[in-house]
Amino acid sequence: MHIHRLEKIWLGFGCVMLAVFLGIIGVSAFASGNQPPSDATLIDPTQVDQTKPFDQPGLKKIDDNKYEAVMVSQAFQFTPQDMVIKKGATVNFLVTSKDVVHGFEIVKTNVNMMVVPGHINSIEYTFKKAGDYLIVCNEYCGTAHHMMSTKIKVVD
Repeated sequence: MHIHRLEKIWLGFGCVMLAVFLGIIGVSAFASGNQPPSDATLIDPTQVDQTKPFDQPGLKKIDDNKYEAVMVSQAFQFTPQDMVIKKGATVNFLVTSKDVVHGFEIVKTNVNMMVVPGHINSIEYTFKKAGDYLIVCNEYCGTAHHMMSTKIKVVD
């Protein structure tokens, strides 16, 4: 089979551009620290209330502008409800489920996790703008799924 010289040039150009595009995407993803949420740590979902740190869910101040939010999702609610943090604060969310698969999405941000019973999910986010941020369950979890939400209030 004979391939014309111009076709070879265009095929080569296309392959080079594809490699450059994938290289740029890969380097920029790693350089900006993008990574999928972690759920490598396992716990017994029937023992969530007795397992540290989920035995005392809540928002804890770690450092001057750093917080840890330990949250439990269960039957149409997130624990704790309604948290308040300062603008510019970085929050490390630790989330697990006691019963079924739930979702964890902070609306209008890139925070989105699937919370599976027995898995500890973690993701870190910096709140750069003041306002109210809604956390919703975006995985159908039963008849009252639409009522499963909580809020984070970011103040100046």
